Amino acid sequence: MKKNYLCAFIPARKNSKRIKNKNILNLYNHPLIAYTIQNAIRSNCFYKIFCITDNKIYSEIAKYYGAECPLIRPKKISLDNSPDIEWVKWFLNYLFEKNIRCDAFSILRPTSPLRSHKTIKRAVKNFYENSKGHSLRAVEKCKQHPGKMWIYKNKLIKPLINKKIKETPWHSSQYANLPLVYEQNASLEIAWTKTVKKYNSISGNKIIPFFTKKNEGYDINTIEDINYLKYQLKNKNVSLVRIGKRSWLDI
Repeated sequence: MKKNYLCAFIPARKNSKRIKNKNILNLYNHPLIAYTIQNAIRSNCFYKIFCITDNKIYSEIAKYYGAECPLIRPKKISLDNSPDIEWVKWFLNYLFEKNIRCDAFSILRPTSPLRSHKTIKRAVKNFYENSKGHSLRAVEKCKQHPGKMWIYKNKLIKPLINKKIKETPWHSSQYANLPLVYEQNASLEIAWTKTVKKYNSISGNKIIPFFTKKNEGYDINTIEDINYLKYQLKNKNVSLVRIGKRSWLDI
């Protein structure tokens, strides 16, 4: 389903605070990033698949599994507090200078290995069907409703959202009675390149929701996340894309 010139951007910084070298973590004898690259390839949605990394070893791993990595991301836009818009603009400028066409792009983070090629195809289809959207973002029903969240100040707590249903405060209402709220997950984002140029933003003003199903938005950030994923895989509750080629870790 290749439409226009849609590129995949797979960001993979070397440094991560909670898990060292998280993006190349060994998961069933392949680096974590390999599963995202392989699903991007199998989706058949992309004109080109790029890994954007600040590390040469990461770059070689990404190339081995099928992504392109034409240059290394500068350190100044690879810090813990560097926003995505910085590296996205930097890489889009590179593509423009090299005369590589990119009408739209999808950010696929390596920490979401359960986002399958079918997930990607469904999201791309949704994106192109909504012609008025500036971007698309993966969301899921929130587990902790913001209506039940609190702010601590001056040794007291106050509701984050001070609203009521009839006479009952949101924080005292049943979850089912509260307005449906969605939270974003790390599964994927898609945006038009012109959105970045016009709004200096990846999202723009008109954001299409992509409602992920079951574990499609599962994100690895902690050791507990990894252990839970391995438990789910062991019990065959979820599955990973099969990678036919020899593991980089065995080379």
